[in-house]
Amino acid sequence: MLKPLTQEFGWSTDQVSSVLAFRYALFGMLGILAMVFIGRFGLRTVMATACMLIAVSMATAPLVTKLWQLFVLWGVMLGLGTGLTALVLGAIVAARWFTARRGLVVGLLAASSATGQLIFLPLAAWLIEHGGWRSAVLPLVGACAIVVTLVLLLIRNDPADLGLRPYGEPDSATPRPTVTPPTLGAPFRALVQASRNRTFLILVATFFICGLTTNGLIQAHFISLCGDRGLEALPAASVLSMMGAFDLAGTTLSGYLSDRFDNRKLLFVYYGLRGVALLGLPQATFTLYGLSMFAMVYGLDWIATLPPTVRLTSLEFGKERAAMIFGWVFAAHQAGAATAAYGAGLTRSVMLTYDPAVLAAGATCLTAAVAALSIRRLAPSDAAVPT
Repeated sequence: MLKPLTQEFGWSTDQVSSVLAFRYALFGMLGILAMVFIGRFGLRTVMATACMLIAVSMATAPLVTKLWQLFVLWGVMLGLGTGLTALVLGAIVAARWFTARRGLVVGLLAASSATGQLIFLPLAAWLIEHGGWRSAVLPLVGACAIVVTLVLLLIRNDPADLGLRPYGEPDSATPRPTVTPPTLGAPFRALVQASRNRTFLILVATFFICGLTTNGLIQAHFISLCGDRGLEALPAASVLSMMGAFDLAGTTLSGYLSDRFDNRKLLFVYYGLRGVALLGLPQATFTLYGLSMFAMVYGLDWIATLPPTVRLTSLEFGKERAAMIFGWVFAAHQAGAATAAYGAGLTRSVMLTYDPAVLAAGATCLTAAVAALSIRRLAPSDAAVPT
């Protein structure tokens, strides 16, 4: 929607990008507080509220005439809604409901965002092309209504609500104690403690780069970048959905591998491949066929970094603290996304090309690959025992 909005209202690329940047930043910060809200109000209430916020922000967007209105709807409201259903929610679900195969579950839940791309992007591009950008929000509003219904009917907060144990937990295991809902200050106390941990700082830095090179750059600007090179929105969206298909496979496989192999080496491979793909993008042929190799290499590790990052966080800080600590790691991811969303838009406005932003992103990925190997190796039996 970046190009249609700039054409209709005369807003510059960096102005619209600033709305996206704010949403990404709010998305990340809400991911931290989502754990507090889930602890106090439950999964069902938080998920249903989030979906309703998303639906309202999308349904009222066609009425927008001013940039500040877009900022309120797609910066604030959409940031709140998506932030409450951020990847932290997936980590909480995996921790509560699964003892075995937790990495695979995190991979599946993360890959669901790729499935969303696969379904909605080509449809949205087709609707924008044939009916204008306002028509493209309607499928999202309908999908939110369906999800709210499913959440209210089916979601439960804990396996104990159904008389079950977490998957893979032996019958002889000691019943888990009742956990007191965290206070609003708990995430900030956790940050102060974690900030003295070297592994945490490296994970924050690498996940900042992860967000910078995925959501902020490619997800926000890829279709506009392709338009600069002569590729229309519909085939460009098809390339993005192709990435979504490969990411669905890559992230699920990454979850499987994170349960079995050194997660530091997995991150080295993922960031390294992503960096090579980005460095080669400006030299690619911008056709549906010419971008297929980029879509495959880049797509396979789009969110593949998530399961190893969650796994390393869990090993370093223990199962009970992992979700809260990962909330801050994920906030860094969205800070990176916000940086690239605005920075790439500003680069395009000033230099009339995205190439410097793409090349810089590729270089940072290679830096993240090297940094991942410097994380100390921690076996599952050495994982921190929560106090």
